[in-house]
Amino acid sequence: MLEKILAALQPTQTQLVAVSKTKPVAQIMAMYEKGQRHFGENKVQEMVDKYEALPKDICWHLIGHLQTNKVKYIAPFVHLIHSIESDKLLQEVNKRAQQADRIIDGLLQFKIAKEDTKFGMTLEDARKMLDTNEYKSMNHVRIVGVMGMATFTENKIQVQQEFRKLKHIFEELKTSYFADVPHFKEISMGMSDDYEIAIAEGSTMVRIGSLLFGERNY
Repeated sequence: MLEKILAALQPTQTQLVAVSKTKPVAQIMAMYEKGQRHFGENKVQEMVDKYEALPKDICWHLIGHLQTNKVKYIAPFVHLIHSIESDKLLQEVNKRAQQADRIIDGLLQFKIAKEDTKFGMTLEDARKMLDTNEYKSMNHVRIVGVMGMATFTENKIQVQQEFRKLKHIFEELKTSYFADVPHFKEISMGMSDDYEIAIAEGSTMVRIGSLLFGERNY
């Protein structure tokens, strides 16, 4: 299945993030030995444990809701935080990155789904944050794009519209704030059930778990 998904992503050069949450180190290692290097985790402690147990050239993506008091545990090594959805969290990432003598890349998470369980900011929220002097003075966090999750539904038109909304948000931010910033280029959208729609709508990064690893063991 890994080869099939990579073949589908190849024409667009979309990055595959293999979502390894709840999966044992042995399964991740098997995927690693096939050449996969980008893995996504939802929970901070699980990511820390796996980081310590696995090869250090793995790029770890924090894709779940992130509490400010947990940032310090992943700041020394996290590759990309997909779920920055508040000014408070952004400030904490910058603070902990400075302490770790790093620049941490992050994605602004937007709520594009019609589900109360989904986190994320609005475009207006993002504009207010990016306009602040506090944001402009941050030297240890780098916004490289946007992330969003579509509604869990079989209505493909709705999913397509939600992904288009995220692409529109990305383009608005690119024009207004990141026009001359080459690293602002990522649109993280698409999971096991809808990644093909996401790719067609301009995703640069898909987060796929169950198709690769099988169903979750909670």
